[in-house]
Amino acid sequence: MEERSKRRKAKRGKIRTRKTLLTLSAVLGTCLIAGAVYAGTLYYKAERALDRISAAGSAPGETAGPASPVPTASAAAAAVDAEEESKPLTFLLAGVDNRSGSGGTLNTDVLMPVVYEPVSRKLSILSIPRDMKIASSEMGTHKANYYYAYFYAHNKGEDLSKTREFYGDILQMDIDHMILVNFEAFSSIVDELGGLDIDVPMDMRYVDNADGTNINLTKGRQHLNGKKVLDFVRYRKSNRGTAESSDFSRNERQQEVLNLILDKLDSVSGIAKWGNIIDILGDNIRTDIGKDQLRSWILNYPSMKPAASELITLESDWKSPYVYANKEDLLVKLQKLREPLALPALDTRKLLHDFGIAE
Repeated sequence: MEERSKRRKAKRGKIRTRKTLLTLSAVLGTCLIAGAVYAGTLYYKAERALDRISAAGSAPGETAGPASPVPTASAAAAAVDAEEESKPLTFLLAGVDNRSGSGGTLNTDVLMPVVYEPVSRKLSILSIPRDMKIASSEMGTHKANYYYAYFYAHNKGEDLSKTREFYGDILQMDIDHMILVNFEAFSSIVDELGGLDIDVPMDMRYVDNADGTNINLTKGRQHLNGKKVLDFVRYRKSNRGTAESSDFSRNERQQEVLNLILDKLDSVSGIAKWGNIIDILGDNIRTDIGKDQLRSWILNYPSMKPAASELITLESDWKSPYVYANKEDLLVKLQKLREPLALPALDTRKLLHDFGIAE
């Protein structure tokens, strides 16, 4: 009788163990399925986003066609590909402001020629002030932030290629691609990540009713939402009695915020937001980089991620209504940006003319 009781208890124990294992297996299986579905959703979102981001080969708003089959490379072709992959890449990065209340302006608030060296993985970025004087022989003299808006209005569908060709001529270097970012993406991503904790170094106050700008930040460490983080990185001038910011300080703030965003994206909570962030990027970035190339760079991001970056700023003077580049500094800084490209020496006379500087 006692032996029978022991057998029943042992049997019940085995049943409970099996149930526990089955339950754990079910939970694990559900997690794996959910993860696969999430990964599939991300891939689907990423593909859709790449369709929207890439303007190459299609007019704005059109969806790119299916990827062309990739031919098998011969040994000679592979050697050429390897050589091509080691060549520096050049980009023109521009930021436009389509925020609510801004009047829908397409003037570029940020304009940065970029050189990326694949072998050393070094990124060199030249920051051109938005109000810098540019004297075009064909289009007249305007601020640097004028030209993209002009090409968008007059050459819609070719606005990216026309803008990078224009600045390629001004900077005397071929620019491979242009990337256009709407500031709405920046503030939306910060909000999606739950905001950022930032130590604001000084009071920042600036109001411009014409474009809806209202910057009102107080000194001290605080939690900022997307709109306020955007104000933090854009602040330069003041018309409400607070101290003004140099371009150097503004560039430091931009770098600080970029690092904070990247840290959050790498966190567990940030990874869970990737799906929504992909949607935000898809709606707020345009480029003439082809979809296949974008996908390749994204998949190879760990090996392409910049190991070092240098932000090159131009010394300049403000003489209303323009910012004028310092002659000697412009020559040195532009040559520094162009150095990895092994280009002929700068045509100094043309350069000074294009930047509205007297010889």
